[in-house]
Amino acid sequence: MQGKILIVDAIATNRIVLKVKLQTAFYDVLQATTMADAIALVRSDAPDLILAALSLPDGGAAELCTALAKVPTTEHIPLIATACQPEAGLRLRTLEAGVQDVLCQPVEETLLLARVRSLIRAHGAAAEWQMREDTCRALGLAEPASDFEEQGHCVLVGSDTPQLQSFAMKIRPVLRTKLTLASAGGLMRQGADEKVPDVFVLVLPPAVDVAMEELRLIAALRAGARTRHVGVIALQTAKEAAVGATALDLGADDLMTDGFDAAELALRIKAVMRRKRMSEQLRATVRTGLQAAVFDPLTGLYNRRYAMPHLDRVAAHAAGTGRPFAVMVADLDHFKRINDRYGHASGDAVLIEVAHRLRRALRATDMVARIGGEEFMVILPGTTRPEAQGIAVRICEDIAAAPFVIPGSATAIPVTISIGMAVGNSEEGALAEPDAATTGQALLAQADRALYAAKGGGRNQVTLGRPAA
Repeated sequence: MQGKILIVDAIATNRIVLKVKLQTAFYDVLQATTMADAIALVRSDAPDLILAALSLPDGGAAELCTALAKVPTTEHIPLIATACQPEAGLRLRTLEAGVQDVLCQPVEETLLLARVRSLIRAHGAAAEWQMREDTCRALGLAEPASDFEEQGHCVLVGSDTPQLQSFAMKIRPVLRTKLTLASAGGLMRQGADEKVPDVFVLVLPPAVDVAMEELRLIAALRAGARTRHVGVIALQTAKEAAVGATALDLGADDLMTDGFDAAELALRIKAVMRRKRMSEQLRATVRTGLQAAVFDPLTGLYNRRYAMPHLDRVAAHAAGTGRPFAVMVADLDHFKRINDRYGHASGDAVLIEVAHRLRRALRATDMVARIGGEEFMVILPGTTRPEAQGIAVRICEDIAAAPFVIPGSATAIPVTISIGMAVGNSEEGALAEPDAATTGQALLAQADRALYAAKGGGRNQVTLGRPAA
């Protein structure tokens, strides 16, 4: 099934007509006759979209939308109202309540199905980001939303400049946002350094063939890395179901089929801008969570959660190509003394500087991670034993060469590091074990044993590990 849709209408004929159209398009259809029944159904079997009559025995589409918005699990379910030529004021109040659109009966099937596809697609994408954001919050990785909200920027796009100027004059008094005009060609020539607006309103000409041609702009916006998440509203100056349906299928966020109306367009711009900002916040939260999941917040290095799977990937690649790779485990010498004598802030300063020096000593293809308090892992793909030993010695020398300037000490303090190393796929360190993941783990165990040997041998040195007997 394409999705689940709830039809809410007291008139059986209306429900049957809509049900036939939707089931023919392979949607699962639920039915209710009152607002109370609809709310009960939504709570027990949440649909992907609701089609509700503008007027119901115990309320209407606007009241149903308001009721659902009060419950976190149902507040984002999209709702379309249907009615027989509603008066302008009632239509506007319904849209203000959060209803996505008001379609006139009899509903044109092509436009109905395009609108349904568009809203269910948007709802599914939003639900997926919301689920990821909830996971980040559960893990304590999300940041609180900022109360600051920038002034929005909307661009009216079209080929008829006098018409755009007339629309702009009428909408500016009811829209508190930056409003500019552009042609489709000028828009696509926009420089990469220019800030992308929040919403584009594409004003389509009445001629069907010309309108279809101008709809290519939507596809271009959705294909661009900088503009793929921008809000797009298609405004038809002549009602044509095929044009509207194409606009929605190409990725328009909203559609006005009945021409320009300043109050309604302002309402739709605000709604699209609000949804865009919510999506941006969700994506930002997920990005923050992913960064927190794989990076050490103190040093900026990768953490153990990232390093271990990366070791397995490098080992698997080495097994497939026969190229050598090296693993190092490095540990600061007498780090506890630094913390005890100078304080944990000084210890943190040492770790940050060590991370900086490790990055400086390594190549772009190498990976370094902080895997414990003062313990680091270095993975060097495509590296022979002599090359790895040279890098390890350079790391030891770089750490010991210049004393560390830290808070809590009037003079710079000396710091040294011990390194245990193991090499895979080399003549002097190859493992008989054929499994790539096990090879990576076995090399890590070798490097760990070598580290203990380096510590026992006097510290500030590199020891090469070998397979256990």
